[in-house]
Amino acid sequence: MTTVRRETLELLRAACLPIAACCALTGIARGSYYRSLRPRPERVPGTRPAPPNKLTAAEREEVVAVLNSPRFADKAPRQVWAALLDEGTYLASVSTMYRLLRERDQVRERRAQARHEARKKPYLVARAPNEIWSWDITKLPGPQARQFYDLYVMIDIFSRYVVHWEIHLRESGELARQFMENSLLANGGIAPQTIHSDNGTSMTSQPVSDLLVSLDIAKSHSRPKVSNDNPYSEAAFKTLKYCPVFPERFDSLAEAETFCHHFFQYYNHEHYHAGLGLHTPFTVHIGTAPAIQDRREQALDRFRTANPHRFTRTPRLPKIPTVAYINQPEEDHNSASTPAQEAA
Repeated sequence: MTTVRRETLELLRAACLPIAACCALTGIARGSYYRSLRPRPERVPGTRPAPPNKLTAAEREEVVAVLNSPRFADKAPRQVWAALLDEGTYLASVSTMYRLLRERDQVRERRAQARHEARKKPYLVARAPNEIWSWDITKLPGPQARQFYDLYVMIDIFSRYVVHWEIHLRESGELARQFMENSLLANGGIAPQTIHSDNGTSMTSQPVSDLLVSLDIAKSHSRPKVSNDNPYSEAAFKTLKYCPVFPERFDSLAEAETFCHHFFQYYNHEHYHAGLGLHTPFTVHIGTAPAIQDRREQALDRFRTANPHRFTRTPRLPKIPTVAYINQPEEDHNSASTPAQEAA
């Protein structure tokens, strides 16, 4: 019986209508109405006496100790019960064993479990080139099925400039260390403050770690199975593999190297990057993009002055980003897009 119906019924009763009519109008059963006038007294549950065969505290602890012993820690209570019974020992029934384990939250696993600290979400920010580099390895299809070449790519997350790339027949920590050394040489010996990567065996190998320590470069890693923690490398690989002339297979390592040479030459020097205000990664990396932006502004002003009838409003150029993030902190509070989410 809802409160609204009961109040309506009371108003009808106040109007001297019969109880049967009031109940019919409000949809309340007459039995429910009469029971509401004489509510049952609240029952106080009685104390259940302990059964005479209840185990004592010492006996319960003995059963749990046996179940958690090295001999039986990996066995189900049914197997423990049978093994003890074969030896002429009876501690408790199977249901009692389960009840004692359930009280201690040990029904599923009674062995000591390794506890690994949850991987922390990386938060990185770059406000200029050569502050944060990101690198990764992707597979290029070889001439035969299940044959691949490994493409190593190092990219600056602020400028999206591919600092260096190499193709190898396999992955290894030594090759990764050599690749990183060559990346520094290709950048004129200028080292970044931080190098970010995922958790591949090559990225977390001891040779790579030793090199970064010796060069005083901070290392950062993505969380396992979270591709969004390495967005710039992933976006560059997507641009590579969605290229219209990307072949179905490479017939040789030399062919793959030739293709990547032309692609990354185009990517760095001719690709007008949407995430860079339609500037090329090279011009942003070397710092000439602001001058090019000024020339674009002047060209637009000249054309607008000469052809004012063509414009209903002043055209605006896409802005050059001043910061690049890996997991911008504000993402935890809203779903706004960030520079890291721009397509390569």
